[in-house]
Amino acid sequence: MFDGPEPIYVQIAQMIRAQVLAGELAEEEQVMSTTQFATTFRINPATAAKAFAGLVDEGVLYKRRGLGMFVAPGARERLLAEHRRRYFDEVLAPALAEADLLGIPADDVISYVRGRGRTTDTKEKP
Repeated sequence: MFDGPEPIYVQIAQMIRAQVLAGELAEEEQVMSTTQFATTFRINPATAAKAFAGLVDEGVLYKRRGLGMFVAPGARERLLAEHRRRYFDEVLAPALAEADLLGIPADDVISYVRGRGRTTDTKEKP
């Protein structure tokens, strides 16, 4: 399952963030313990603990002493805000810079986006 190039603890954190974003893990919902996680996915419990500690630091999870880890209130909204910010910074800003470089008018970009990718330029039909 964890076969990406990133360290396993990073992949675990990404998986949990994705579950929170998708609504699969709701606010105040308990997540698997590090022991359960380690047993289920056959990994070292310290690896799961490292992922959980990072998510606690980010405010995605919090620990209830004696009960385990839970999704923090507002975690989904914080993750959505961060993803949106990254989208604008890492995807949209470079795309708009490229459009400027190519001389594509802002109105054409807006029309393209509103049409969800259907170009209004009839000169370039395949």
